[in-house]
Amino acid sequence: MEDPIIQIKNLFSTVVSGEWEAIHKIPQSGGDRIYFRIHQGEQSWIATVSLNIKENQTFIYFAQHFKAKGLPVPEVLAINKEGTCYIQEDVGNISLLEILEKEGKTEHVLSLFKKSLKALATLQVKGQDGLDYQKCLTSKLFGNQSIMSDLLYYKYYFLDSLQYPYDKQALMNEFELLSDELASKDFNYFLFRDFQSRNIMVHNDEVYFIDFQGGMQGGLSYDVASLLWQAKAELSQEWKDQLLAYYIQEVNKILPQALNEAAFRKQYNGFVLLRLLQVLGAYGFRGLFERKAHFLASIPLGLQNLKSFLATTNLEKETPVFASILQWMVSEEVVARFTPPIANEDTVLEVTIHSFSYKKGIPVDPTENGGGFVFDMRGILNPGRFDEYKKLSGLDKPVQDFLEQKTKMNVFLNSVWDLVDINVEDYLKRGFASLQINFGCTGGQHRSVFAAEQTARHLKNKYKVKVHLVHTNKENWVK
Repeated sequence: MEDPIIQIKNLFSTVVSGEWEAIHKIPQSGGDRIYFRIHQGEQSWIATVSLNIKENQTFIYFAQHFKAKGLPVPEVLAINKEGTCYIQEDVGNISLLEILEKEGKTEHVLSLFKKSLKALATLQVKGQDGLDYQKCLTSKLFGNQSIMSDLLYYKYYFLDSLQYPYDKQALMNEFELLSDELASKDFNYFLFRDFQSRNIMVHNDEVYFIDFQGGMQGGLSYDVASLLWQAKAELSQEWKDQLLAYYIQEVNKILPQALNEAAFRKQYNGFVLLRLLQVLGAYGFRGLFERKAHFLASIPLGLQNLKSFLATTNLEKETPVFASILQWMVSEEVVARFTPPIANEDTVLEVTIHSFSYKKGIPVDPTENGGGFVFDMRGILNPGRFDEYKKLSGLDKPVQDFLEQKTKMNVFLNSVWDLVDINVEDYLKRGFASLQINFGCTGGQHRSVFAAEQTARHLKNKYKVKVHLVHTNKENWVK
């Protein structure tokens, strides 16, 4: 694959005259797409690079279709001939989720949720007019097959990983029953598929939608369930009820015939459950299998969300096997499996992390217990071998981008954290006072510095533990 920066630079020149002033990689979430934000003066654009050409084509087609109808999506400005890179309008860098986390459940945030639901209703009803569903990325219709696929995704990537004994055939029979009940012939609207506050950007107090390439033809209630029951948002039941009523009111304004509200609410409840399970499947796949820390940390939230839903819903009558499995899943025993110990004001553990040069030797641990970890980073391609990075360090963004995009650094660190986390959790429980973690490379300037910084951030975020970070060879860095 051609260097992403070169691809973007060549394409950007067809959109804007003159060179950009800065380009920054945007952190990835669940997918394999790589995003960059380009700056020139007060203007900015988003560039996307991905080898998944089919996914690129679907997003671009949907974006162009919705934009032509005046719907709140970014405009695609340029696409390279290979279909691996495109540049789009920048609709801001702050999501509705970030505003919710910063401001809390204020009237302003509630108004943004209402704006999002009103825009969603318009997208679902008017956006599907003239839409070619043959362009969909996977399924064209969210029917029995897609519903069963979500249930199996949850089963294989989350439930089965828990190693809980259950009657597999009975569960499959109940899955088929659930699928038949949720499937409907009234699936004549655009279904966003991943409608959550993380995919709603807020710019100048207006909302814009991103990441809709997984959309297909479907019913209205699934997307509403996705937004209102997003685990990370933790909306109160009062807000959920108020926002659901608001959505029904708004969608009725644009439908040729008002909803059968009782039937809509029944299907909505079914889709709440399905969405909660699909999300747990995603957390399981990205967290338990791919070992991505963000998704592992989200599992307790997902289970608590499911628990609150089950408190108001009775599944035992028609699906007793599934009901018993779900009740076990939300038990304290299971939630505790995924809830790491968190440091508090009484915690004595302090973690010291060093980057070092093997030319200078491994740092000594002066504490009473000694020991700890030493990781050799020299198997990772060294940015210092290239002139443009030689005088930079692992603290600088160009070096960080190089290590994340062109080396196996992320794979290496995920393996490191699997080992380190075992000791940190044990030391927290047993009241140990110190742990040392050392990362070494040739010059102690690029790879070891990056690894030490990322590990410090990981431990602070996951365990809230006190961390001392020292780059031991800093005075000898090439400058």
